[in-house]
Amino acid sequence: MALQPGAKLGPYEVLSLIGAGGMGEVYRARDTRLDRSVALKVLAPELAADPDFRARFAREAKAISALNHAHVCGLYDVGREHDTEYLVLELLEGETLAARLERGPLPVAQVLRFGIEIAYALEAAHRLGIVHRDLKPANVMITPAGIKLLDFGLAKNTTGPGGQALS
Repeated sequence: MALQPGAKLGPYEVLSLIGAGGMGEVYRARDTRLDRSVALKVLAPELAADPDFRARFAREAKAISALNHAHVCGLYDVGREHDTEYLVLELLEGETLAARLERGPLPVAQVLRFGIEIAYALEAAHRLGIVHRDLKPANVMITPAGIKLLDFGLAKNTTGPGGQALS
C-alpha cells in the first residue's frame, strides 16, 4: 500500500517509509499543525477491512496511551482517513536492538543498562495490567536517551473495568 512522499493523512504529511511489518507500514511524517516530525503507523488496507484487526489496532493505541513512560514510545494521536487507520507516534532516532546485535555482542555495562530500562518499561506496563506479548530485539529501540519499547500490537490488557483482574 506504500504511501508516497507528500501524501497526507489528516494533518500529517508523509515524508518517507521507515519500515514495514505484519500489520502495516511505518512512515516518517511531519505534523503540519505543530511543525514536528512524527512516525505514522498505518494499518495495512487488507487488515483494515477486518473488524478484528481494527480492534487490535485500537487496543494497541489504548495500551500505548496508558503508558506515559520514558522507556515506551509515546503515542500522540490516532486517526482514520477514508479507509486508512493510523497511529501517530513519537519519532525515534537510533536503531533497534536487533540491528545493533547484528554487529556483534554488546558490552556487559550496556546489557545491564538496557536490561534495567526494559524492565522499568515492562514494570510500568504490568502495573497497569498491560502485557506486551511481543518483546524481542526488533521491538526495542536504542536511542540517545536510552531504550524505548515499541509495537504493542499484541499487547493484552489483563484488567477489566474498574481494574479487576481478568483470567
